[in-house]
Amino acid sequence: MFLEIADVLAPEEIARLRQWAAKARFVDGRISSPHSTVKDNLQVDHADEGYAASSKLMAAALQRSEPFRNFAFPSLMAPPLLARYEPGMKYGAHTDAALMQLGARMLRADLSCTIFLNEPDTYEGGALSVRLGSAAVEFKLKAGAAIVYPSTTLHEVTPVTAGERLVGITFIESQIADAAYRELLFELDEVAAIEGNNMSWESRTRLQYVRTNLKRIWSASD
Repeated sequence: MFLEIADVLAPEEIARLRQWAAKARFVDGRISSPHSTVKDNLQVDHADEGYAASSKLMAAALQRSEPFRNFAFPSLMAPPLLARYEPGMKYGAHTDAALMQLGARMLRADLSCTIFLNEPDTYEGGALSVRLGSAAVEFKLKAGAAIVYPSTTLHEVTPVTAGERLVGITFIESQIADAAYRELLFELDEVAAIEGNNMSWESRTRLQYVRTNLKRIWSASD
């Protein structure tokens, strides 16, 4: 299951991130995946002064997003990282690492997230293409929007042929490890949000009882 979230970033936050990116030092993206033969992009240098500030801004934006929280049930999130694709760059078909070292502990990557930072008509190519069986679904969203999708999927960034693709990327460990359980809880939350005012207080309470206890059970299942 995928979730598109519009306006994760406010216009002033997009502008600030673009300003940081324009001044930041970028390095070969393979520094974080040295054995990859399909990764061809740039990512902000962790030693650059703009790295911590940009990462903190994007993380705060995601954490304040109610759709993101309701969909991902985030337990732990990797610091978001700015990535740049110039003409000719791409990221071939791959699946994200299952486990990532994050400080003293290991993060289990249940979900991946891409935040788009420039408008889709300012660059050609550069779509996030996620494979679903024999088909593929492509995402190329407006600046400030995000797509959250399972880290288990085979996906790629198609070649950029003109302009520049600038994005933020991160990975999330969910409180609900099982993707099917996570989807069911999300659907229950959506129904509760849509129908809440139309239900009696007793029905709303009973639905809350189901949602809360399923979350309690499923968050302990891993």
